[in-house]
Amino acid sequence: MSILGEYLRQGWNMIQFQQELQKLLEEYSDKLRTTILVYAGTTDKPIPESSLLREDYYVIHDFIKDKKGKRLDFYLETPGGRGDVAEDIVRCVHDKFESVYFLIAGEAKSAGTIMALSGDEIFMSETGSLGPIDAQSRIGRSQISTSDYIEWVEKKHKEASEKGRLNPFDATVIAQVSPGELNGILHQNKFAQDLVVKWLPKYKFKNWNKTETNSTPVTEEMKQRRAEQIAKELAANSEKWRIHGKSIKIEDLAQILRIKRIEDDPVMSDLVYRIHTICKILFDMFNVYKIFATPEEAFMKQAQLNQPVIPA
Repeated sequence: MSILGEYLRQGWNMIQFQQELQKLLEEYSDKLRTTILVYAGTTDKPIPESSLLREDYYVIHDFIKDKKGKRLDFYLETPGGRGDVAEDIVRCVHDKFESVYFLIAGEAKSAGTIMALSGDEIFMSETGSLGPIDAQSRIGRSQISTSDYIEWVEKKHKEASEKGRLNPFDATVIAQVSPGELNGILHQNKFAQDLVVKWLPKYKFKNWNKTETNSTPVTEEMKQRRAEQIAKELAANSEKWRIHGKSIKIEDLAQILRIKRIEDDPVMSDLVYRIHTICKILFDMFNVYKIFATPEEAFMKQAQLNQPVIPA
C-alpha cells in the first residue's frame, strides 16, 4: 500500500496528523542523531502568504533559539519569496549548528533554492526539485523573472542602437519602468547570485580539498570561481531552464553540483517520504498553507475560507 493510502485509511483529524508529523520528526532525530526542523509552504495554492516572508524568520528563530548542536537537518518546501529573509534564516541556522543539511522532497524554488545552496549537504529525493535563483519582480501588472526582463531589455537596447529607434509597442512597454526601477531589478538579480557565491565556498565546498579527476589541490580561488559559475548557471541560463518555475531535478543538478540522494539511505528515505506525505495531506485536506515543526512543537497557518453571507 502507498504511504498516502496508509495515512488516508486512518481517518485522522488535523491535530492527529500534526501529532504524527511530530512523531516522525522525533523518530528521525533519534535514528539519524540530529536535530530536525520542518519549514514547508504550499506550492499548489494561490495564497501569497505561502511564500517566504519576514514573519517566517521570526518563527524559525524562536523555534531554534535554545538549540545548538553539530547538525541541523532542515526539511524545506517553498514556492520562493524574499531573498533577504532567506539570508537571515541561513545566518540564523548556521550560527546555531556546526553543519546544516537541507532535505528536499517537494519543491524548494527561487529563494528556497538559494537557501538550499547554503547547506553543507543537500539531500534530494526523486520527487524533490529546486529552481532557477533569479528574483521575481513586478513589471506592470505581472510578476516576472528579473533575468528574463533584463535579457529582453538588453535585446531591445541593442536593437535600438542598430536601428536608431524602437517600435511603438516596445517603447511603450519599456516606458512603464523607470530607470530607478530598472536599476532595482538589476540589483535584485545580482543579490541572489551574490548570496550563492558567498555561501557555496563557505559551506558546501568547505571540505572540497582535491579535484576528482586528477586530485589537484583545490584553492580558495578555485572554489570562488566554481561558485560564480554555478550561480550564473542557475540564475540566467534561459536557454537551459526556459522558465523561472522550472523544476530542476537531482539529475539536472548533478551536472553542476554534488547532491546526495535521499533514497540511498533507507531509514532517511522512509521518514522523509512520510514527512512529505503528511505535509501534503495537511495542505490538501485541511487548508493549511504553511507548517513549522520540530519534534517538540508545531505551528501551522490555515487559510480562511470565504463564508457565504446569509441574509437575516
